[in-house]
Amino acid sequence: MKKSIDLNCDMGESFGHFSFGYDEDLMTAISSVNIACGGHAGDPNVMDRTVRLAKEHGLAIGAHPGYPDLEGFGRRYVEYTPEEIYHFMIFQIGSLQAFCQIHQVPMTHVKPHGALYNAAAKKREIADAIAKSIKDLDQTLILYGLAGSELVAAGERYGLAVASEVFADRTYQPDGSLTPRSHHNALIHDPKQAVEQVKQMVLKGTVCAIDGTLIPLVADTVCIHSDHPQAVHFAKRLNEALWNEGLAVKPIRERC
Repeated sequence: MKKSIDLNCDMGESFGHFSFGYDEDLMTAISSVNIACGGHAGDPNVMDRTVRLAKEHGLAIGAHPGYPDLEGFGRRYVEYTPEEIYHFMIFQIGSLQAFCQIHQVPMTHVKPHGALYNAAAKKREIADAIAKSIKDLDQTLILYGLAGSELVAAGERYGLAVASEVFADRTYQPDGSLTPRSHHNALIHDPKQAVEQVKQMVLKGTVCAIDGTLIPLVADTVCIHSDHPQAVHFAKRLNEALWNEGLAVKPIRERC
């Protein structure tokens, strides 16, 4: 049985005069942060502040690169060649690495964002471009990818450490993919239901798809979204529920 689990959250998604999420409040209930790198969201000032806050809270810091699409928040699929994806991955990850360096804190992982993440879950050429960029830049970085996806497989092919990710507040399709956000049943709004789903995924290694199919999966890290009004309350509730099950909340590198 697992002794610990990583709780990660996408953060630093404000930019300019636009503020999103409850970053600092959430940092007390999680173990890892994925910081936007200026592609789908974020800017240099926000990146600097988020790295500094994550360091103060002792959290593992990761890059959260996405399609360069501020208007669509990186949630629209954009047709890029594998070479173009490789280049903007290098650009965005390297940007966050620079802020980690000036704050003298290590960067531990990379988790692609939104439509890029979902495309890489199914398309090998996209997954390979992402994995290659990480290997070429810093092969000690852990690649976060959807459990059972092409992205996890690509990370393994390129010799990277991988973390299979599951989602607290998203529903699943029978093939193990996330239900598209355009679907009316894509999000789980009931905190109790979300907690129970996480416990099932982490403790039993399964999740129930929207049609009732029981799907086996590996759960190394659990994603919590920061932009929901109840995000802070839910994160604390989930943290407590996991502790009550004998699971410590720790970053991947510190897991027992």
